[in-house]
Amino acid sequence: MPLHPDLAAFLDLANDARRLPMSAMSAPAARLAYDRATLGLDSVGAELPVESLALRGRGAAAIGARLYRGSAGPGLAPTLLFFHGGGYVLGGLDSHDSLCRDLAAATPCAVLAIDYRRAPEHRFPAAFEDAEDAHEWLLRHGPEHGLDGSRIAIAGDSVGGTLATALCLAARAAGRRQPLLQLLLYPCTAARQDSESHRRLARGHLLEADTLRWMFDQYLRDERDRLDWRFAPAEADSLAGLAPARIDLAEYDPLVDEGRAYARRLADAGVPVELRLHAGMVHDFARLGNVVGESAALRRDLARALAQALRTEAARAG
Repeated sequence: MPLHPDLAAFLDLANDARRLPMSAMSAPAARLAYDRATLGLDSVGAELPVESLALRGRGAAAIGARLYRGSAGPGLAPTLLFFHGGGYVLGGLDSHDSLCRDLAAATPCAVLAIDYRRAPEHRFPAAFEDAEDAHEWLLRHGPEHGLDGSRIAIAGDSVGGTLATALCLAARAAGRRQPLLQLLLYPCTAARQDSESHRRLARGHLLEADTLRWMFDQYLRDERDRLDWRFAPAEADSLAGLAPARIDLAEYDPLVDEGRAYARRLADAGVPVELRLHAGMVHDFARLGNVVGESAALRRDLARALAQALRTEAARAG
């Protein structure tokens, strides 16, 4: 399918040669540009109760978090643990606020969004360690905040999806129970960005090769980190025993090939996988609510997937 016409018009503006490319910016300047763009590109999100939290991790500093109460019923609420994208350099609680609000409003669970440390101030494996500590906090202290640690789904977009599926690998290694669902939006999974789609879509489709290289260069300490499954989950020796996965990919995303390959590896390992390829879409389209209607449609569909995972768990437990 051709690129969606609304996205094509948007990309004509985004690709203006007079704009300074992100890869030529400092990290603080790029973050400011990213956050400012979010205000115009994404919708406001549902109105609902939100609480700011500070989670204690393994370091001295607290991990910022935002809890969206949503439409969960009485008693301890099942929880979606959410990790934002942004290449480990950009993004935060505000950039993904609309997405988290809509998921919480449309799903019978709370959403706990994590503000993990970013590069280059904090290099690999800082983001993963914060993600792991946030998961551990939810298991231990969730009930104190009305959250059910036994009913958790894990989600993220782009590198947030990397963190989500890497947490499933970490839980398996530690002998902990798997989440009910891993919800992965166009995740980064490969050690190297050298697939056919990376070459074919290297420029002009929102996420560019130079930008991705700039991001990972700031996060990774050296080339050896690329082969660590905490950065590249596809490097894990086995994916067997991981939580059921819902993977959403965009047709015009450089990451689409590695997303397909990861879905195949999960399926080959016996993991239930639902793969959705969104025709005419680009990377990050889940946050382009003011550009394409598919953003809102995706959010509704993700909410249905989460609700189904909760129903399946309730039937199994009952």
